[in-house]
Amino acid sequence: MLSVDELFATDSLLSADEREIRDTVRDFAAQKLRPHIADWFEAGTFPAREMAPELGKLGLLGMHLDGYGCAGMSATTYGLACQELEAVDSGVRSMVSVQGSLAMTAIHKFGSEEQKQQWLPGMAEGRIIGCFGLTEPDFGSNPGGMRTRAVRDGADWVLNGSKMWITNGSVADVAIVWAQTEDKIRGFIVPTETPGFIAREMHRKLSLRASVTAELDFDDVRLPADAVLPESRGLAAPLACLSEARFGIIFGALGAARDCLAATIDYARTREVFDKPLAAYQLTQAKLADMALEYGKGQLLALHLGRLKDRHELLSDQVSAGKLNSTREAIKIARECRTILGANGITLDYPVLRHANNLESVLTYEGTAEVHQLVLGKALTDANAFR
Repeated sequence: MLSVDELFATDSLLSADEREIRDTVRDFAAQKLRPHIADWFEAGTFPAREMAPELGKLGLLGMHLDGYGCAGMSATTYGLACQELEAVDSGVRSMVSVQGSLAMTAIHKFGSEEQKQQWLPGMAEGRIIGCFGLTEPDFGSNPGGMRTRAVRDGADWVLNGSKMWITNGSVADVAIVWAQTEDKIRGFIVPTETPGFIAREMHRKLSLRASVTAELDFDDVRLPADAVLPESRGLAAPLACLSEARFGIIFGALGAARDCLAATIDYARTREVFDKPLAAYQLTQAKLADMALEYGKGQLLALHLGRLKDRHELLSDQVSAGKLNSTREAIKIARECRTILGANGITLDYPVLRHANNLESVLTYEGTAEVHQLVLGKALTDANAFR
């Protein structure tokens, strides 16, 4: 019997080092995360403070960045790590993604040397947790309309506004906050202990329950002149960070799909219906074959995009194509797997509906499916349909 990865021989496309790192993350996830994830999801919690140093020891925080204690791994290796984390739960991958691809990347790409030295080593170790404040209550797909504003007051900056749906927000030590200024949108490094910074954890979520999500408020938060990221000017800066995070999702969402398929195939082989295994029915096999095909095609696309990124040839439009495909197909796979598991599929004894619920968020954040469709439409027609 073949696994879905063996069906497409994707391991043959990986180097020995890539397989070794992937397997190390898979083993860590199996030992440290998977035994607890259903309970964390049910309780609506995630022990970010305890897990961040563990993830840091593995080199997973900012692992695609060079220097400052970061592992400096390839983009493809980072993608494979994201896949193994999201095979456990999207919330775990989200925590790592926000830390490394958003908060740390913002400092690494747009910060001063002093800022990099001050923050990145501790963030790579997991001693310092970061978050990324871009989305606002009224501005998600259109971040350029943000109302959060930073104004000069002598040598200082004074920050006012709010952000919403911020992963790690209420456990973070430092926030990267994007705000309107008289000189375009700028990024600011905001220690969360600064007076006027307020973080409230969001509850009553039906998705990403094993993840810390918060609202942030800034009430006359006074920041020194050197809090601004000097190379950040305009919306292109936060969007560049989002592109890094989207790349991880291309691989990550497929990890959730793979976990659904593995659990469902195992269930179908052992569950008897009318005196024979569920897997022996034509309808079941047709569903599994179609899902495996979409997973395999997505995996091949993800690896191709990873190789392009490692050659510094990856376009943002191509990232949109990968994110749209992986998330859209992964959530279809999770939902279809639930039909094979029947009533058992709605319980936390199996991962499929948990993954499906999480993928509702993954389909939406870092650009909705509709936004990425329009990105691709503009690339193909040179006509902007956003306005």
